[in-house]
Amino acid sequence: MHRSILLTLVLMVATEGCAPTLDDYRIVDLSHAYSESTLYWPTSPSKFILTELAFGETPGGYFYSAYSLCTPEHGGTHLDAPVHFSSTGQSIDAIPLNRLLAPGVVVDISDQAEADRNYRLTVDDVLEHERRYGTIAAGTIVLLRTGWDKHWPDAQAYLGDDTPGDASKLEFPSYGEDAARLLVEDREVAVLGVDTASIDYGRSSEFFVHRIAAARNVAGLENLTGLGQLPVTGFTLIALPMKIEGGSGGPARVVALVPKN
Repeated sequence: MHRSILLTLVLMVATEGCAPTLDDYRIVDLSHAYSESTLYWPTSPSKFILTELAFGETPGGYFYSAYSLCTPEHGGTHLDAPVHFSSTGQSIDAIPLNRLLAPGVVVDISDQAEADRNYRLTVDDVLEHERRYGTIAAGTIVLLRTGWDKHWPDAQAYLGDDTPGDASKLEFPSYGEDAARLLVEDREVAVLGVDTASIDYGRSSEFFVHRIAAARNVAGLENLTGLGQLPVTGFTLIALPMKIEGGSGGPARVVALVPKN
């Protein structure tokens, strides 16, 4: 069913009068806007910079505006390409589109994260989710809801520490190593997403989840927002990053198509 939804809504149909329609779907934006308050990894050498090049009336009598922008790949709502943690992994421009436009599922650990800001998704969490909602199918984009987007863009609350240049004191929830291995290697999911700063939890120094995912060419979506607006299953995710040739990641606009009925 999910694949037919995707084909109906995303692919243009050549037959006259059969263009796709979104009237039957609620569109949910899961992306933070980029601005001066956008959060980046503490060791990032720079942040988002938008420079005005033109803004106002032209000699020709019409309005014109233009800007230049500068941003590291990894900050705000963005996608990690597999090459971010694997020398043989796909770069962001090489990720197949059918892995970025795919059925989605929300795994909710917001209660556990509220009790423990260093909580990591466990295998038991995944199996309990599957007992209630069915086995997570291959090719699915998994979205881990921790509820952490409520802290955005307060770096101290969101990251657990706001010391510039130091990532050793971060504290926030995310995937656990064993749960990631189950999802990536056994369930063969397409993407791991989360509403925190990383698919590895804040205290991680080995980045096992990134490495497990990258080894199977599974990308990561980080700094998502609004996952509480989604059903657990039955929606389609569109996660399209900036197409940077050879890039290890890039800003992304992530939206979900949720059937209204």
